[in-house]
Amino acid sequence: MLIAPGLRGRRTAGLIGVLGAVLALLLGGAGPAAAHATLQSTDPGQNAVLPTAPQSVTLTFSEAVSLSSDSVRVLDPSGKAVDAGNPAHADGKGNTARVGLGAGLANGTYTVAWRAVSDDSHPIGGAFTFSIGAPSATTVSTTALQSAEADGVVAALYGTGRAVAYGAFALLAGAAAFVLLCWPAGAARRPVQRLLMSGWVALLVSTVAVLMLRGPYERGSGIGKAFDLSLVRATLDERIGTALAARLLLLAASGVFLSLLVGQLGQPAGRAAGQPARQAVGSGPAQDGDAEEAELRELERRAAERPQRDARLGLGVAGLVLAVALSATWAGADHASVGIQVWLALPLGMLHLVAMALWLGGLAALLVGLREGIGADVADRFSKIAFGAVLVLAGTGVYQSWRGLGSWGALTGTDYGRLLLVKTGCVIAMLGAAWMSRGWLARLRATPEAAEVVPAAVAVAAGGCATADHGTDGAEDGAESDDPVRRAQLARQRAARANADRARGLTPTRAGLRRSVLVEAAVAVAVLVATTLLTNAPPGRVAGEVKAGAANGTAPAAGGTGGGASAPQTVPGRTVELALPYDTKGRTPNAKGTATVTLNPAGTGSNEVHLKLDGTDGQPVEVPEVELAFTLPDRDLGPLAVPLTAEGTGRWTGTAQLPLAGNWVVSVVIRSSDIDQTTEIKQLKIG
Repeated sequence: MLIAPGLRGRRTAGLIGVLGAVLALLLGGAGPAAAHATLQSTDPGQNAVLPTAPQSVTLTFSEAVSLSSDSVRVLDPSGKAVDAGNPAHADGKGNTARVGLGAGLANGTYTVAWRAVSDDSHPIGGAFTFSIGAPSATTVSTTALQSAEADGVVAALYGTGRAVAYGAFALLAGAAAFVLLCWPAGAARRPVQRLLMSGWVALLVSTVAVLMLRGPYERGSGIGKAFDLSLVRATLDERIGTALAARLLLLAASGVFLSLLVGQLGQPAGRAAGQPARQAVGSGPAQDGDAEEAELRELERRAAERPQRDARLGLGVAGLVLAVALSATWAGADHASVGIQVWLALPLGMLHLVAMALWLGGLAALLVGLREGIGADVADRFSKIAFGAVLVLAGTGVYQSWRGLGSWGALTGTDYGRLLLVKTGCVIAMLGAAWMSRGWLARLRATPEAAEVVPAAVAVAAGGCATADHGTDGAEDGAESDDPVRRAQLARQRAARANADRARGLTPTRAGLRRSVLVEAAVAVAVLVATTLLTNAPPGRVAGEVKAGAANGTAPAAGGTGGGASAPQTVPGRTVELALPYDTKGRTPNAKGTATVTLNPAGTGSNEVHLKLDGTDGQPVEVPEVELAFTLPDRDLGPLAVPLTAEGTGRWTGTAQLPLAGNWVVSVVIRSSDIDQTTEIKQLKIG
């Protein structure tokens, strides 16, 4: 971006200060953030023991979800599917999933594996267990369970397709806007036409790729399923499939728009108006004194340019409509379409994408223009447009950050927040490069381009005698050779290079401006990658939800020991004992000690669990609240809470159902007072 030279530093600093204050006010009072759909409740409940078999299983989520034919599977203790298939929304509620069960179910522990697509287009999955009659051992295979994780190759290709789509949209919309608003004559240049066509083709190919990869991405299947037409049809029935189909239709209209853009602006004004260009007679009115002829020519020129201005206006309106509509295919199927203030988030999300395209796509067009020899007036016009785009990006970005984060702690405590910091750093780097571009632009405007190569020409005419007037160049020549003939030869070579560069539009000042803009464009690639990762990451959680994160084995709460310790290897039929030191940072005697979890028989299926809390003196301690849960992160299973029964001071017992072998995470939540609490976690390898 080229910041307008007329704007003073204090105005920019004041603007940054205002934006910072708005960010502080927004984040300081932020409430819970929107996120991917989460499982809120189940019927039967998790770990429930039912006297008789239920007729169906119902799951309730925090937001609407899309279902497929195998979104909910119910497996008996032997791992056989006992559900009727084809789950549907219960009572027409979009945030539920219900599947029927077969008749005559035997007693034992049943595993429910589920996978769905949240309303913001991201896949989610997990599993839980319930029992009929009494708990039993289970032999469910890992392949029978569904996971929210996509196949590695599919996930990489899908993410690449989304990143390319963002970049292609910026290139297509930004380059077209640059031609219409800054450089209409550029439509006749082959490099500009190739730039526009590259953006259109890349967006078309990436959209088709995302559409075909969406099915395997949602279902966690391999790359071979990308050509499964049934999955493509299923994708088209979803919100994101509708958006992708609309994008393809809009690209067809964009192809027509590009042909009109090049056809109307890529020719002289007279031909664009359907009139032959009138040739000058003689040496011009200044020489033949024919004032009437000069006035007639001016009138004809204006009449010929008027249709082209009208064409630019019509193309500009059409291009704006297409750009806004294309941006809606992203905003309408991503984070902006769910959560709080959707009515405001959707238009601001679209505005953010269009502003991004004006800036980043315009940079690419400016690079081509500098190579083609555009004037300072063209760069100056883009400078003002880009500065306005940056203001829009800052304002809409602050709102999106507040809506996605929800708290200051989420900036460093969640993947979404860390990615947002990376993106912000890249944008700041781009602004730094833009500040350098500002200096080069001012120099380009102040220095006549012809003057930049005159000294070299003079050097040739003087036979090298004038090289001493060239400052460092002359010094370099002198250092290279004391022979006047050699100096003259070097001067001629330097002049030839300078004139060649000038013929290509690369004067020294223009080359410096081009280098600084190239730095901006390079950093812009990192911005697009960070944007893609942000759209794939769940929005930030409130800091108070750290307890749930610890239960899933992702991060320990404050005061926790962490989950990085090596997992004890267990052998079925033996008792395993885990010691978890804890410290709630309270001042009461029970605030510090050791929690001991004993598991027997430490195998898949039903396990008897004992939990005891001892203080630093080794004596049992009483606490107001304690919770125990098991999670299998690799399979998105859990947390499976263990109902505990007190058996005296600091002693509890319960039963844990662990249906699969793997690296489980044991989490113990200990509250020693009304305000002092900690969560301790430790890994446990079953099998």
